[in-house]
Amino acid sequence: MTMSTFIVKPVATSHEGILKFEANQFITQHISYEFENIEEAKISPLAQQLFHLPFVKQVFIAQNFVAINKYDIVAWEDVQDEVAKEIEAYLNSGAPVIEATDTTTKKVPATVYAESTPNPGVLKFVANKKLVLNTVEFKNIDEAKDAPLAMELFKFPFVKEIFMDDNYVSITKFDYIEWNDITQEIREFIRVYLEDAKPILAHNFQKEQSKTPEGDQAIAATENLDETSQLIIGIIDEYVKPAVASDGGNIQFISYEKETKKVDVLLQGACSGCPSSTITLKNGIENMLKEMLPGKVASVEAING
Repeated sequence: MTMSTFIVKPVATSHEGILKFEANQFITQHISYEFENIEEAKISPLAQQLFHLPFVKQVFIAQNFVAINKYDIVAWEDVQDEVAKEIEAYLNSGAPVIEATDTTTKKVPATVYAESTPNPGVLKFVANKKLVLNTVEFKNIDEAKDAPLAMELFKFPFVKEIFMDDNYVSITKFDYIEWNDITQEIREFIRVYLEDAKPILAHNFQKEQSKTPEGDQAIAATENLDETSQLIIGIIDEYVKPAVASDGGNIQFISYEKETKKVDVLLQGACSGCPSSTITLKNGIENMLKEMLPGKVASVEAING
């Protein structure tokens, strides 16, 4: 099994003495740890290694980051890059972050609640834990072979499609059944799954680009972007994505045609096939881009994921 490379970067926090070192993938399975000293850190070889640095006061290990509280003998700007490289090298060595003990097998309290979306065929199940670091979408069980949670959910005969982002799962159902008949069953299944600390994605999971022409278009669009395309992406990320995410979906820039001034976007999750998505595009996103980029955008068209 090939594992993707860990990349670690320092991120400031509201506490001057604490710095977060965020990884581009999960380092623990839905469990967080706090260590006050090297003795407490005996279950974590990584934390023990960090405590050998003379300025380390406390170590926090969460799902996708390590946070360090330091003594005042050094400034973070003088040591943060070296610490990031040390954590990155450790993670890429394949050594355990937390050693398997009885402590790590205890159930972790989880809460999950169901939330409606503008798409009547999609319901959003929100957890009190981060589930994924990037959006992932599965149209069928074959696409979910490296996503254990999605694989299990597809075993329910009424689950049609699955979309995951941050701390929620959006599920598209088949039309033959009503949400009232299945919501509690799905909510409880996800809650127990998380409490048992089972994996969401396999370690070797690779987010594949769509095999459709639109997917090829998306890959090409990320290279050598013109100034207008970059501005459009910035507007979508800042003003549109948060609202779309709250509805259980995602929007992704695909392309911009300078000649026709047409913008193509990809809709995923609850937004894909949503009856109100066309209205949202025309009255919301299209008007916003026209107003913020006068003379550069004529229309916005959607490709359902």
